[in-house]
Amino acid sequence: PVSSTLYGSRFLTGEVGRSVTHQCFYSITPANKHDRKYWCKLAGNGVCNTIISTTGYTSKDHAGRVSLEDIPQDGTFRVTMTDLKENDTGTYRCGIGTTNRDLYVNLNLRVSADAGASGPIELIRGEFRGSVSIFCPPGDTQGGKKRFWCKLGRNSCILIADTDGYVGKSYRGRIFITPQESSGAFKILINDLKKEDSGLYRCGTGRLSAWDSPQVVALQVTTASALPQRPKFLSGTVGGSLSLKCHYNPKGNYEKKYLCRWKDAHCSMLVDVDGFVHKSYEGRIQIASSDQEKGTYTVVMSHLQEEDAGWYWCGAKNGHTEHTSSVKLLIQKENHSLQEPETSTLVKPTLSPSLTTCSTPTHSSITPTHSSITGLTYATGTVTENTSTLLPATSPSTLTPATSPSTFVTSPSQTYDE
Repeated sequence: PVSSTLYGSRFLTGEVGRSVTHQCFYSITPANKHDRKYWCKLAGNGVCNTIISTTGYTSKDHAGRVSLEDIPQDGTFRVTMTDLKENDTGTYRCGIGTTNRDLYVNLNLRVSADAGASGPIELIRGEFRGSVSIFCPPGDTQGGKKRFWCKLGRNSCILIADTDGYVGKSYRGRIFITPQESSGAFKILINDLKKEDSGLYRCGTGRLSAWDSPQVVALQVTTASALPQRPKFLSGTVGGSLSLKCHYNPKGNYEKKYLCRWKDAHCSMLVDVDGFVHKSYEGRIQIASSDQEKGTYTVVMSHLQEEDAGWYWCGAKNGHTEHTSSVKLLIQKENHSLQEPETSTLVKPTLSPSLTTCSTPTHSSITPTHSSITGLTYATGTVTENTSTLLPATSPSTLTPATSPSTFVTSPSQTYDE
């Protein structure tokens, strides 16, 4: 199976006389960044013979037509083979370690006279507990076709979510497939990123088994994060009200800030800073305040109903970039503690003397306070009438990949023994 710390395409195609590039992605840890990277070909006896490695070795049969480029800042290395021959067809291994039996991923390369070239893999990086947006380029414009997002495994693509309403259990409340544009393009939004989300994915339209939309995306979730852990739950009482403070990067030129309600990989817009209010929420939801300088806006919901329980998303949009965070609203009839056994346990109430609380016999409320975290977040606040404290939620900072890769290129006059 594809390792959680090392992954890459399982199949490559190349044309005789042309070139092919394979990308291998790994978790950015000190050991992985500095250890030996290698590319080898499996022989019939099960031995994987080294073709090239970052020690400087290159096999004589491939001298001058293979290179290995390691970019440890991005957690990726690329192997390029040129002047392909039909006998280059076979099973290869990209890996990390002092031997060719250490951490690796196998792949099959097929070289033929009329094979089409494999497209490049787009690398998307996100921060642990943050969010990412993935743009799926224009494709089939038939709006009736299903859009989907799946994760590549050994022999198939495992469905994560689609526009028919399917959402994998570990993605409930945190993935949204946007409506398809007239060009056929759409976006995948994911928040509350986990380490195990790293891997290769495919977005497409139509049947999952079809390859008419073969775009492959590598999602790299950084394990180091400055974003604090937060609970996913907010409690309210029937008839009461609550306020929700959303944060975004004030330096970002976000054209739209909003709150939407999530269900089955869809997110219905409820309110935005431009004045839109969903008709079923008129009179009981509003953006009460917005501070461009601090990068915040506050959404107030009143006259809470039992059917308001569910997932909500806070978001800021700038072109194809969209930062989001989510929270699950729990509605209670009476003043008793709520449990959510499916995903996590509610955080115990922690009352701070610096927080102002108010209580009335008819409703509960949250008094928000400011957070110093940039990006999207929910404010710290206190819910009265025995409900839980809402702690910060955040979205990722945009990561800029560093450059300055080390490149190993060989010529016929430079060979080594390994």
